[in-house]
Amino acid sequence: MTETASTTILTSSNSNQEVPKIKLGLQDKYEEEKKQEKEPLNPENIQSVVDQLPEPSGWRILVLPFTPKEKTKGGLIIAQESLDRLRIATNCGYVLKMGPLAYKDKDKFEEPWCKKGDWVIFARYAGSRLPIEGGEIRILNDDEILGTIQDPESVLHYI
Repeated sequence: MTETASTTILTSSNSNQEVPKIKLGLQDKYEEEKKQEKEPLNPENIQSVVDQLPEPSGWRILVLPFTPKEKTKGGLIIAQESLDRLRIATNCGYVLKMGPLAYKDKDKFEEPWCKKGDWVIFARYAGSRLPIEGGEIRILNDDEILGTIQDPESVLHYI
C-alpha cells in the first residue's frame, strides 16, 4: 500500500511540472541565417539596383550571370559547394547594360549580336567579375558573346 501511494505522489508531482522545450541551437542558427540571406540576384529583382551598377565603357557589356536553382524539379537540394561552382563557371547571363561602342565596329559586326534584356552565352571564364551584394556581375567585351538563348535552364547541366 505504501508503494502505490508513493507512486501516485510521484506521478502527480511530475504532471504539475512543465516539461522544458527542446532547444535546437543548430536549427535556430540555420533559420536565422536564412532570414539574413538575401535572395540571389536574378533579372526580376535586380531592376531596382541597375542604376547603381557601373556603366560599361566602350565596347563592353554588363551581364548578370545566371543563378541556378537550389532545388531540382524532383525536390533534391543541391549542395552549396556545387552551387558555388555552378555560379562561378556559368556560361549564361542576362544583358543589363551595353557600352556606347558595343557592336558599332562595322568591320567586325554587321548587326548587334545581342541587346539589353537578352539571355546570352559566353565563354566559361570570360570577362571581369565584380562582386556585388547578392551575387556578382560580369563585364564582357562585345566579341565575347557567343550567342543568344531563350531559356538558360535549357542549356545548363547540374554537376
